[in-house]
Amino acid sequence: MNNRETPPLLFEMLRSFVSLARSLNLSHTVKDLGSTRQTVRRHIATLEKHKNGPLFAFENRQYVLTKTGKEALREAEELIARSNAWLRDESRHVDELLFLDFQAGPVPYHLQQHPLTAIWDKGSALMKFGFHAWADSEGDLESPAFGPLRPYLMVFRRNGATGEWICTEVGEKSSYATWFGWQIYRSTVGKAAETLLGGVRFNSLMAKPFEDIATTRGIRLDHIHTQIEQGADKVLTPISYQRLTMASRFADGEFALVALVDRTNDIQIDGLADDIRQSMPTELEMNVSPPAAAGD
Repeated sequence: MNNRETPPLLFEMLRSFVSLARSLNLSHTVKDLGSTRQTVRRHIATLEKHKNGPLFAFENRQYVLTKTGKEALREAEELIARSNAWLRDESRHVDELLFLDFQAGPVPYHLQQHPLTAIWDKGSALMKFGFHAWADSEGDLESPAFGPLRPYLMVFRRNGATGEWICTEVGEKSSYATWFGWQIYRSTVGKAAETLLGGVRFNSLMAKPFEDIATTRGIRLDHIHTQIEQGADKVLTPISYQRLTMASRFADGEFALVALVDRTNDIQIDGLADDIRQSMPTELEMNVSPPAAAGD
């Protein structure tokens, strides 16, 4: 057990760790941070004392992350992102649940997490069916209970080496497929989420719901409004949707992250003006009947 007090300048130490972990080059890190070699080395040494082990090894005149360093990196990146977002009032909690409101380049991104009871109070028919399918499947992606829902899902697997979320499946009726078209969605499998979701970089803030599910092995409901490129001209277009993110298992027993998205202007995000919240063209709403009923 580590009883040391939190060191001063922890944020700067985390920045040194993350920058060096990304570049694995001390000179690049010094330039990136506008710091000195001695300062960066001191930051890393202090963190290693608190982590009770080395974050880096030095092999063939090159920094490499140790197992401890690899396991610490994702959370360090998230701490930095959340701290910056908190300072800019882009990230907070509303009713104890995550609320994001930030700008990714020219693209606004608004997310409000809702309690699961909101599935019954204000969830779409597809969200309700998705919850039942997940519960009936007991998290087994290959369960017959998931069968009618599979065409509407995106499925991801975590790359253990890089920590990226890699797309393994895109349903032909999913929001992603019906928004981008078959030429795009058929080439999506094998790509990282940061190159796919939202048309903007899938940064640490937007990845937070994924990380929560990976940690809790549970399920969560988010309402989201942003803009995504659409059509051959890649015009930024407003999009609103409800998203159910669910923990599941592949046939080999490995963790699977499943995302069910229903495009709808019927979302609730505190402080978001109605003209923005409902700015997605109505013809882009999915209006999906429960898959079970569709097969009757």
